[in-house]
Amino acid sequence: MTGLSDSFQRPINYLRISVTDRCNLRCIYCMPPGGVCLISHGEILTYEEIYTIAQAAAELGIDKIRLTGGEPLIRSGLPELIQMLAQIDAIDDISLTTNGTLLGGYAAELKQAGLRRVNVSLDTLKQDKFELITRCGNSLSEVLEGIEVARAVGLNPVKLNVVVMSGINDGELLDFAAKTIAEEWHVRFIELMPFAGETTPAPRFVSASEMRQRLESLGELEPCLPSIGNGPAKYFRLPHAKGTIGFITPVSEHFCFHCNRLRLTSDGKLRPCLLADDEIDLKQPLRSGISSAGLKQLIEEAVASKPLRHHMAEGHVPKERPFSQVGG
Repeated sequence: MTGLSDSFQRPINYLRISVTDRCNLRCIYCMPPGGVCLISHGEILTYEEIYTIAQAAAELGIDKIRLTGGEPLIRSGLPELIQMLAQIDAIDDISLTTNGTLLGGYAAELKQAGLRRVNVSLDTLKQDKFELITRCGNSLSEVLEGIEVARAVGLNPVKLNVVVMSGINDGELLDFAAKTIAEEWHVRFIELMPFAGETTPAPRFVSASEMRQRLESLGELEPCLPSIGNGPAKYFRLPHAKGTIGFITPVSEHFCFHCNRLRLTSDGKLRPCLLADDEIDLKQPLRSGISSAGLKQLIEEAVASKPLRHHMAEGHVPKERPFSQVGG
């Protein structure tokens, strides 16, 4: 293993893999109301193809994998993929991001297969808000149950991702923060980002600095280190809290200078940056019999093309794919 670094000397050791573009929710910050045009089944990478790409990436220096979607638990046989990836010696961490609606039924099997931990997207603790944000029905109780089951089987720490939107769920900042005090929740507040395919005005943006100001009524936020993981959040702890509060600031204070990741879409495109449309196709070369050395060369090309930073502040946002097709 030689290790991967981009042209700006950033080490690249993290691969996010989208296993499907399908989702059973229609969150207002992720999809247009009617959903998106789905990728045909034949164009989606097989688990064997994902394994082959992951193996090549691991031999170059990737040691962390996160599975995403769409909603990854919709795809049949996901524990089988996790078991396959867990056999790659160089991979020391396999995690999952999910909306949690199906988590309760799969958590134990996922853990047994080799999954280490899970992040759950949960933007509200109120049923009416849940229906508004997800454009779907009565799944909030299933998400909350899934979180508890995941914790019980050892998929810890379970991190909760909250996209904060003014006039929609920003009034629940204190409610989520209070959960970190009494119940050892690990909550990460995420700034709202624009996405491809928006057709209606987005909720007003709330900066992380504004979020922090609102949380001051609960006590001083003391900086702390995450118990595990190497993502972009900056972590804090309220006085006497069992859990943590994180802030992810892609808009107000981008973290591009420390970015360590690549993204593999469900249809086999390797993306050096979430917020740019540049992609390198791995699927067709793979299906045409490319050698392991050739596959590694394509991965290295993607790393070399990784930009210094995104340009969202200048109005440049991805045009080709919504987040549901990129993996977040």
